[in-house]
Amino acid sequence: MEKIARQSLLTTLSSYLGVVIGYFNVLWLLPYVLDPGQIGLYRTIQDMALLLVPVAQLGLGNGITRFFPLAADSKNSFLTFSLALAFLGFVLVSLIFWLFKQTIIDAFAANAPEVINFLWVVVFILLFSVLNSILDSVCRSFVKVAVPSFFREVVNRLLASILVGVYFFGWIDFEQMIGGMSLVYLISLVGITVYVKRLGLFQLDWNFGRIPQPIKTDFLKYSLITLLGTTGSMLIMKIDSLMVSSMIGLDANAIYTIAFSIAIVIELPKRAISQVAMPLVADHFANNDLPAIQKLYKEIATHQFLICLLLFLGIWSNIDSLYHFVPNKAIYEAGKWVVLWIGLSKLVDILFSINSEIIVFSKYYIFNITATFIMSIAVIGFNLLLIPQYGIEGAAFASFLAMLLYNVIKYLHIKIRMDFDPFSWDIGKLFVLGCVVYIAQFYLFGEFEKGIVDILVRSAFITISYLAGIYGLRIAFQSQQQLIKKIKKLRS
Repeated sequence: MEKIARQSLLTTLSSYLGVVIGYFNVLWLLPYVLDPGQIGLYRTIQDMALLLVPVAQLGLGNGITRFFPLAADSKNSFLTFSLALAFLGFVLVSLIFWLFKQTIIDAFAANAPEVINFLWVVVFILLFSVLNSILDSVCRSFVKVAVPSFFREVVNRLLASILVGVYFFGWIDFEQMIGGMSLVYLISLVGITVYVKRLGLFQLDWNFGRIPQPIKTDFLKYSLITLLGTTGSMLIMKIDSLMVSSMIGLDANAIYTIAFSIAIVIELPKRAISQVAMPLVADHFANNDLPAIQKLYKEIATHQFLICLLLFLGIWSNIDSLYHFVPNKAIYEAGKWVVLWIGLSKLVDILFSINSEIIVFSKYYIFNITATFIMSIAVIGFNLLLIPQYGIEGAAFASFLAMLLYNVIKYLHIKIRMDFDPFSWDIGKLFVLGCVVYIAQFYLFGEFEKGIVDILVRSAFITISYLAGIYGLRIAFQSQQQLIKKIKKLRS
């Protein structure tokens, strides 16, 4: 866990610096500069591109992590081969995208016709994101995740702020601003490329014959199968936004975007931990060290739920004060209940720990086909059923139901096939503690005037009460002892 903790800490710091910038962008800058329809278009174009990334990537990200240790003797050829395949995947997906262009136009023509004029931006964002994801996997294979995370979480958001600012001062028009989103992803790609080159992680080697044929064959088979799993996860994250735009309109998606962005902070520690855990899970499976995987599974479940539950409590307890600072809050606070359901869906995903990573790197990885098929049908079906009746709240509740179903299916598969289980008494203690802390702050500070004082007082009470409860209930006791020893060492 020490190796995970060090890299996760650096990655989490980048994530939360990115959160500060992202919150400024989403909760103030965008609502101040853009009208709801423009915000909805801004989000829809990006989500459409990012939804296609796992497909165009052909599942190679997980394949690189799994097979890199086996291809260490031909790593340059192997990684060059991966980049070439990813570019081929981009070309194929782009062709399919344009072949079905009329279908896409028909889907958005009624409620969001503005999207149709910017489909070319989707293609450029897709290209830069696919190549970026491959280089990110290369860095992850060397357990070098902090700098790619910095580009992804901080640099991209800073550039987005600058782009919107340039539009605000009238130096470019709105169409140029939307087109400029592709430059944000290009600059990030150039930065990570320079980083990889400076570290000398690999050099381009087009002699693919250096890669042993069995490794090449298994790598391609594995990547194409896990493609479905990664596509499924992205589908849950992005399809709701696209369906809100096409079924309700861009203004509704703007409200949904603000709410979703508030809630997404909850899962940032999970992202950081997952990035570092993936190569370790792959190594443990390669060495057939199953007890180490079970230990990792349980420890990560407790630690990331501990952190993320505190974030959920802080966000939902302060939700009215958070919306208090949003320009034109009368429009956007209609998404308040979206925050709750998206937040709960993230907590569900966090609670089930690294179940996706375990399936992906196990010999049962083909199960991704079944899980993803069930989940894809469920998430689209739930949205079609709930959006017409409940609007954006229906889309958020659909995401919650789909995430719960998806994780329960994966949990049962891991439990039956490998007898791994992430749950412990600490999880139950955390659940009870979270309920007690929330109820206490609700009754103690319910009459406070909304604003910065309310946020500070309420957050301080939640944090102190929560940490005191963790200490008193001896949750994650070994980690507590290690932390206390380090503090004593520093003081001495």
